[in-house]
Order: sequence, then structure tokens, then C-alpha cells
Amino acid sequence: MEFDQSLKIAASGLRAQSGRMRIIAENIANADSTARTADGDPYRRKVPTFTSTFDKELGARTVGLGKVERDRSDFKSRYEPGHPAADANGYVKYPNVETLVESVDMREAQRSYEANLNIVTATRRMILRTLDILKA
Repeated sequence: MEFDQSLKIAASGLRAQSGRMRIIAENIANADSTARTADGDPYRRKVPTFTSTFDKELGARTVGLGKVERDRSDFKSRYEPGHPAADANGYVKYPNVETLVESVDMREAQRSYEANLNIVTATRRMILRTLDILKA
């Protein structure tokens, strides 16, 4: 495999995982938010997807961030009758975000990002070593 191919493939992975981490961070940031009104819905968890496409120029498959979907699971409810967003029964709807799940997803995305970064670093070292050999 050519050096530029491996760099471009790893770069596509870096971009995809960076986008994934951004979505996860948004989910975590909104985990305790509520609707503005009693009849409104709170933040709905976002789920990133990935696409795999064949790049004819590279002659290889690359990955990208695909459509961001909404998690259709039920919202959490808590009994808080004094809350401004409470319904007639005193329940407040909270987002369908589980911070533990998001933290695990974030760690997985970070590891994937680091793996792609290691590919970039190793490829750069190979390029430098090749140049050193050619100089000699």
C-alpha cells in the first residue's frame, strides 16, 4: 500500500471518530436538560452512523460519518411537581441519555481515534526512514 493511501484512509477514520466524539459530547451535555414547557419534549439522544465508500482515486475503502439519527427510546420521567416543565401529574420528562453508555461510547471513539493517529505516525516514520535511506 502506498504511503499516501494509508495516510488518507487513516485521516478519514480520524474525521469520522472526531465527529462521533462531538455527537457524544453533545449527548452528555444535554443529559439533564428538560423541555421548556410541560407539553414539550426534552433533548433526544443522537446516534452517529458511519458510511464506507470506495475511493477510486485511492483504490481503497474509506470511512465517513453518516447520517445522525435520533434514538427513539422513551424519555425518563421524574416526579418533580414544583418544576416549571412538570406536567399536570407533576412528572418532568428528561432526555433518553444514559451518561454511562455515552462515556463508554466516548472511550471507544477515543481509542479508535488513537489507533488511526498511530497509523499516521507510523506512516510518517516510514516516509522519513525511506528518505534517510535514499539520501545514503
